[in-house]
Amino acid sequence: MHRCYLPKADFSASPLVIEGEEAHHALRVMRLRAGDECELFDGCGQAARVRVLAGHGSSMTVEVQELLPPMPPVADITLALAVPKGNNMDLIVQKAVELGVSRIIPLISERTIVRLSGKDASAKADKWRRTALEACKQCGVNTLPVVEDPQAYKLFLQRSDLPVLKVQCAIVPHARPLRQVLEEGRAAGARGCVLLIGPEGDFSPAEYEAAEQAGYTPTGLGPIILRVETAVFMAAAAARYALD
Repeated sequence: MHRCYLPKADFSASPLVIEGEEAHHALRVMRLRAGDECELFDGCGQAARVRVLAGHGSSMTVEVQELLPPMPPVADITLALAVPKGNNMDLIVQKAVELGVSRIIPLISERTIVRLSGKDASAKADKWRRTALEACKQCGVNTLPVVEDPQAYKLFLQRSDLPVLKVQCAIVPHARPLRQVLEEGRAAGARGCVLLIGPEGDFSPAEYEAAEQAGYTPTGLGPIILRVETAVFMAAAAARYALD
């Protein structure tokens, strides 16, 4: 069944009007007509089965048929990573959504190859937000993850609004096993974490030191050197398994 997105929809206020790109896609691409049904989600965790009442141009009116049961809660995972080169960030955002990541923070570190600022940074972030929305539609996630604008690594480390359990995937001799760190966090009551992952050239020694001073535990993902996207998928899946 086709899924549509209506930000912060009030499902008690049926009928509802969907406008813009969402309505255009439903009417022109998916060819929904009056009487057809689809799912509508609000990006905040709620979804409903709705029936199309009317559609014209870039506007579609729907009537709520039934509220759908909420999805079981998952671990609150924040993914903070240095922006990789090429189109890898699009793949990472898509798969991170499928893995239940709740927040994605693109970082610019010392060795980040892709340098973004100003309008370029905002444009990239908007593109990644669209990728996140499409992933939500496809995999049935009803809570739209937050995708932030790219920010400097040093400023990121100063933030105090993130989960207490902070993990830095690290290639350093004193890195602890990821499983051990996550299990200790769960035993201490953590139901969320920050996963900090570096660029292709890894974090610099100064960046590692700054992260430890900011409370990030250096953790290893095993003896094999992983590509950035592989490290993201492995770390996110491990965090879901340990903290859900």
